[in-house]
Amino acid sequence: MATCTIYTTQSLNSTCSISTPTKSHLGFHQRQVVFYTSGKKTSKRGGSVISCAAAVPRTVVIGLAADSGCGKSTFMRRLTSVFGGAAEPPKGGNPDSNTLISDMTTVICLDDYHSLDRNGRKEKGVTALDPRANNFDLMYEQVKALKEGVAVDKPIYNHVTGLLDPPELIKPPKILVIEGLHPMFDERVRDLLDFSIYLDISNEVKFAWKIQRDMAERGHSLESIKASIEARKPDFDAYIDPQKQYADAVIEVLPTQLIPDDNEGKVLRVKLIMKEEVKHFSPVYLFDEGSTISWIPCGRKLTCSYPGIKFFYGPDTYFDHEVSVMEMDGQFDRLDELIYVESHLSNISTKFYGEVTQQMLKHSDFPGSNNGTGLFQTIIGLKIRDLYEQLVSTKVATPLEATKA
Repeated sequence: MATCTIYTTQSLNSTCSISTPTKSHLGFHQRQVVFYTSGKKTSKRGGSVISCAAAVPRTVVIGLAADSGCGKSTFMRRLTSVFGGAAEPPKGGNPDSNTLISDMTTVICLDDYHSLDRNGRKEKGVTALDPRANNFDLMYEQVKALKEGVAVDKPIYNHVTGLLDPPELIKPPKILVIEGLHPMFDERVRDLLDFSIYLDISNEVKFAWKIQRDMAERGHSLESIKASIEARKPDFDAYIDPQKQYADAVIEVLPTQLIPDDNEGKVLRVKLIMKEEVKHFSPVYLFDEGSTISWIPCGRKLTCSYPGIKFFYGPDTYFDHEVSVMEMDGQFDRLDELIYVESHLSNISTKFYGEVTQQMLKHSDFPGSNNGTGLFQTIIGLKIRDLYEQLVSTKVATPLEATKA
């Protein structure tokens, strides 16, 4: 008896007949596929080859990892804006849903795969960063299903109540972004990613940000803030931080080197670390690819108050990988002048002159828009758009082998 692989509606074109979907115990909707050639069903003993026409591109999956409070939400807004359409929660669904859906993208928060609610974690003495508080089997099965074009009933972790709410239906988008603490922790999930990013906020900057937010906005004491950070640090170091070695791009936020002994965290030095030889991704470079360059922009062309702006570009190694590094220290005073910097950058995947500057001006009120955080997040968003378009334009017609059962 001949057998064939099960594919989905997004994987095949009209030359293949597809049956009614059924729901599995893992929360995704399966579709049986029957293959036809020359208008007749192929059914004969022994091995045979069954071919469909060019495949419709499957969902592209992007992973974004970072600790809590490190700017994932802002990055998601910049990314979805590049593709157009406002990102909003599923219409008519749970008002406390963490999912954001736009014209082309669906953003899933991996907190939804917590296996323990807030009380459960407290009883077992584990944090949300601990793998024991997360269901990686379900995460893998559902991300895999969405990538293959199959809808899933995804759980919801309610950040307001701390409870696990009833699931919501998620349909396969053109681009799926999974963001949270663990997108690259499980090797199975990691292998599903078409591109991955890690937001790496240094301890000094993270501490300064948390003090500014929690003391000014929430009335917390300095001692309680320090205790909160220290309580999370062992799990962060064990389970979250090591994921950056797997990322295709890392945005690293550090204290400035332009102000001696600065501890306020208002002026930042930001690095964009890009792996070499990543499929469909060409690292950005400044002036001359592969060179080592330190550049202080002309003060008559780029207005910047004390302590000024300094750029660096050059090759390096990162976790034994060859990388290109772009760095910006300092901040812009006038975003419209960013076009001067943009004109000296190459491989930024823009569709027209000044697109980076346009995107930055469009979201000038977003955190980090006056420094390297916003600049590099915007550039990575454009690079992901380019990666998606390359994957879509790749025409693949793979013969499907039918083997003897």
